[in-house]
Amino acid sequence: MGYRFAMAASAHPRHRHRPLDRLTVPLVRDGGILRPASWDEALARAASGFTSAGAGGAGSIGVFSCSKSTNEMNFIAQKLARVAFGTNNIDSCNRT
Repeated sequence: MGYRFAMAASAHPRHRHRPLDRLTVPLVRDGGILRPASWDEALARAASGFTSAGAGGAGSIGVFSCSKSTNEMNFIAQKLARVAFGTNNIDSCNRT
């Protein structure tokens, strides 16, 4: 009985062990609509977003990392937060 349901699930198009379509160019939002953009434009928009968020002071930006990440990844996240963003608002949810 279980085998029949497993076979039916594996016949579903999403589960055919092939990669889904992936983005090959960055997308930016203009007026609520996503459109393809160059990497330079996408990075400039991301930088301006961080700049405008940081205009509210260091307390307006925070970083949240996963408790299941390695110590090295959490270390890099806290370095990014403290050095690049200038904030001490860091949480890695290690309480769970």
